[in-house]
Amino acid sequence: MSVDTAPRSTTWTYVDGQWLPGNPPLIGPTSHAMWLASTVFDGARWFDGVAPDLDLHCQRINRSAANMGMKPTMTAEEIEALALEGVKKFDGKMAIYIKPMYWAEHGMPGSVVAPDANSTRFALCLFEAPMDAGKPLTLTVSPLRRPSPETAMTDAKAGSLYPNSGRAILEARSRGFDNALMRDMNGNVAESASANIFMVKDGVVLTPVPNRTFLAGITRSRVIGLLRQAGFEVREATLSVEDFREADEIFCSGNYSKVSPVVKLDDRELQAGPVARKALDLYMDWARLGADV
Repeated sequence: MSVDTAPRSTTWTYVDGQWLPGNPPLIGPTSHAMWLASTVFDGARWFDGVAPDLDLHCQRINRSAANMGMKPTMTAEEIEALALEGVKKFDGKMAIYIKPMYWAEHGMPGSVVAPDANSTRFALCLFEAPMDAGKPLTLTVSPLRRPSPETAMTDAKAGSLYPNSGRAILEARSRGFDNALMRDMNGNVAESASANIFMVKDGVVLTPVPNRTFLAGITRSRVIGLLRQAGFEVREATLSVEDFREADEIFCSGNYSKVSPVVKLDDRELQAGPVARKALDLYMDWARLGADV
């Protein structure tokens, strides 16, 4: 029985100089990306006529490609211009996910495992995706860990990192939770399985210090800056699971849903707190005004 490969929402992809609708076949069974996972991507958002920090996402995809051993074929400015061109193909009624991607078509001569930088390919995929900003979620501490830079490609937004997140989410959902709180190899909290994480204790906002075991996201940085500008004390710190268990408030940040309050951590119920609400309001106000921090 064949699988329906049609996308689940309106989708346009730019590749090899043209825009194609739907889910065009781009990677074959001999492609290095299909076989050995040489893929990187980034994700920006368009909603309500704005695309916050699109330039930063376009810059990061090129850094990810270089860190993976590939050769970026587009400038960040070219990617940004293409993304805004692609947005015009939609009716503007629903939020859009903007996903630039690079992958290697071949392995390096003499070592099929490593990607051949000269075979790097680029595509830009845009698709409709509801944003669900502010939607509450539940977390459980995962038995799985984030890898260290010595064990995985943590300095790139690499597709190969996400199966570990996927299995953490599946394990969490098997126990009735939405997502997982993940630790690094030293047992310190890193992030959730799919977003950066914050906690509030006695009015101070805390978030795990970047240690290269998780992607310190663009939205995370924006939220930190906006909260500080609004007068909040925000600290990056080494945080334990126990710190989060004793927190007054927990919330996540990420490009896909921006800010999401956590209303349960294992057996502890929490409220969607005022700092999470303020962070989301600050972010949306900034995005819609197009202002810089």
